[in-house]
Amino acid sequence: MVTGSRALGVVDYGSGNLRSVCKALEAVGGTVTIVTQAAQLDTIDTLVVPGVGAFGDCAANLQRSGLWEPVKEWLKAERPYLGICLGYQLLFESSEESPGSKGLGILPGRVVRFARKGLKVPHIGWNTLSDTRGPLYERLPTAPYFYFVHSYYPVPARNDLISARCIYGEAFAASVSTRNLHATQFHPEKSQSSGLTMLRNFLGTLNSKS
Repeated sequence: MVTGSRALGVVDYGSGNLRSVCKALEAVGGTVTIVTQAAQLDTIDTLVVPGVGAFGDCAANLQRSGLWEPVKEWLKAERPYLGICLGYQLLFESSEESPGSKGLGILPGRVVRFARKGLKVPHIGWNTLSDTRGPLYERLPTAPYFYFVHSYYPVPARNDLISARCIYGEAFAASVSTRNLHATQFHPEKSQSSGLTMLRNFLGTLNSKS
């Protein structure tokens, strides 16, 4: 059972969809703090980085706020992390969306734009996942539906990082997972019951380590 005993810090870098993410986490028992400065990282157990907007703008805002290096150190220390949309893409080294802007570089790989001719971009709406694995997908169907809004997606350099795939014109990595790091291209907070189940599973991974 999820107790909500862990303190969740949701990073505000000026362009994230904070309200819906916070409300969804609270709905499944999480205790949420909005993080705007590095000192607050000492008061939380788990970091959540949501996102809408552009890769380069997000990176610049995190650097401007003084959170860039502390978030990178948090990840290097393998402390619990959930990334959503841009919070997923920023884990990688670079993005075609913002040439010259560096990602956090925690995971090997880069972010690319959907390139198939005739494909409607951005990819907006519900789509099915395949090849799901790991704790986030417990108590979910084999091919669950989740809500996407994006024009870019990461291409991990290591296939073992990928915890789910999706097909939109081409197959892409819809989520990644390591021991304490989980990140999704889709939006659990906008994915109704499936999304709430996933967030509940995420909190469950934290409580299992208590």
